[in-house]
Amino acid sequence: MKRGQSGICCIVGIDKPRGKSSHDIVNAVRRIFGERRVGHTGTLDPLATGALAICVGPATRLDAYMTAHDKTYEVRIAFGVATDTDDAEGEPIRTAPVPPEVCDPAFAADYVRTLVGHHRQLPPAYSAIKRNGVKAYEAARAGNIVQLEPRDIQIYDAELLGLETDHDAPCLYWDVRLSVSKGTYIRSVARDVGAALGTAAHVDALRRTLAGNLDVEDCVSLEALEDRGLDAVIDPVYLLGYRMAFLDEAQAASVRNGRQLVLDDLVLFEPPRRFDESDCGPRRGARKSCDAPAQGEVVSLVYENELVALYAADAAHGIARPSCVFSQGVIRGKGL
Repeated sequence: MKRGQSGICCIVGIDKPRGKSSHDIVNAVRRIFGERRVGHTGTLDPLATGALAICVGPATRLDAYMTAHDKTYEVRIAFGVATDTDDAEGEPIRTAPVPPEVCDPAFAADYVRTLVGHHRQLPPAYSAIKRNGVKAYEAARAGNIVQLEPRDIQIYDAELLGLETDHDAPCLYWDVRLSVSKGTYIRSVARDVGAALGTAAHVDALRRTLAGNLDVEDCVSLEALEDRGLDAVIDPVYLLGYRMAFLDEAQAASVRNGRQLVLDDLVLFEPPRRFDESDCGPRRGARKSCDAPAQGEVVSLVYENELVALYAADAAHGIARPSCVFSQGVIRGKGL
């Protein structure tokens, strides 16, 4: 085994604390597992807390399959002050009076509901988007603002959770739950809400409660991960959300060699649901699927309670082709 390789291949969910970057979490998990190959599947700003999926060992190859998931956040929007980073970590750049209607709970609840839908959103100047190989936030810190392009995003659901006034500061707070598409910047949502309401606004606090199928309730702290180790593993098949097939020994051997499989030889099951630790066998929660595989559909292949590959269906030719094969299977753990 190469230096820095632990022989561990898994995914864990971390409840990221405020003040640490996503890379800080990656470094901590490297130390805990003694594994160099560790990556996360969706950056959280240092200010933000909540659900962060961490891939360990060969499971880092799943990153490309987990970054496009929808996400849910609980955000506190502070009105009356704009910052250069659009959150409380930045420097104030402008103050503005808050219109009286913004302080009205009924108005706030109605307005938040109007956020649902498709939007063209300009990312924050301080973002990880690269231009000419340079991250926007690195350029901004050097005093060079990068011209970013608006992107299409969608807000699926928006709900006002509460409203609070700070009488000692020029701020009013809205607590909002947002379910959004990949690539949505909540800091930009707060900034744009402030501008639309004729004032200024920024993110005061942010918590990611759901990233794809990863619920923050299933995540652990770094301290808990130290204690639990592999007992904290989360089923990658559940997180991916693809339909699955269970392989026999001959099929598993073909998969290890990267061979195509005959679609008719694969019995497809629905994506696994949440389950408890009493249901921890390889076929836990498995329900046969009635639908034929769609062209290009990705299927999770399981052998001996490990995710051993992702295959794409070529329905037109009746075969499944390898998309991602693991020399070491990703362990499914005990359950959520």
